[in-house]
Amino acid sequence: MEQLDCIEIDTNPNPDAAVIWLHGLGASGEDFVPIVPALRLPPSAGVRFIFPHAPEMPVTINGGMIMPAWYDILEMDVDRKIDQVQLLESAKAVSAIIEREITRGISSNRIIIAGFSQGGAVGYEVALSSPHTLGGLIAMSTYFATADAITVHAANAQIPIHLFHGTADPVVPEALGQKAKALLEAMGCAPGYSTYPVDHTVCLEEIEEITQFLQEWLGF
Repeated sequence: MEQLDCIEIDTNPNPDAAVIWLHGLGASGEDFVPIVPALRLPPSAGVRFIFPHAPEMPVTINGGMIMPAWYDILEMDVDRKIDQVQLLESAKAVSAIIEREITRGISSNRIIIAGFSQGGAVGYEVALSSPHTLGGLIAMSTYFATADAITVHAANAQIPIHLFHGTADPVVPEALGQKAKALLEAMGCAPGYSTYPVDHTVCLEEIEEITQFLQEWLGF
């Protein structure tokens, strides 16, 4: 996979932290750009928000329609049948962004991965398999697609992780969020878990909680 196109927003000159935010199926990096002012981080916080655009590909569950996707979804059963090779390719491309940020002077432990839906599934793979100790993982309305195959790197076996899910989500049922939490715990991780009475979306209360975690994890 070629280098991903990204939108970048620096909250201050010379940022010393980065958040790589991965969108969901059929969306683009543009979708989460409004999250930056909504987070209301302290004025002194220097964060580079990076919003990659997924490549376009045919998606089987949508009749083969070509759209932005991190990987193909073959069946919408409870556990999702997906193209894991494509997911791993996307994870590799996102990992290249981590490498780039390190070369730009951002310490790996100040790089946070955030992902919504499909982006969250890629986020699990990226964050837990990275050889660089990262600052944390935020997984929103998603599922742990590569749990059976992933090799969790020792560098990230204990990184901060928080899962968010809507209890009325008809696209990714909350049971998949609960399953991800249990799988992580079985791997020795200690994920936090928050739910909201919403569907497949991100709500204001969730954004407020994400703000708290970013400030805690990055020391703002």
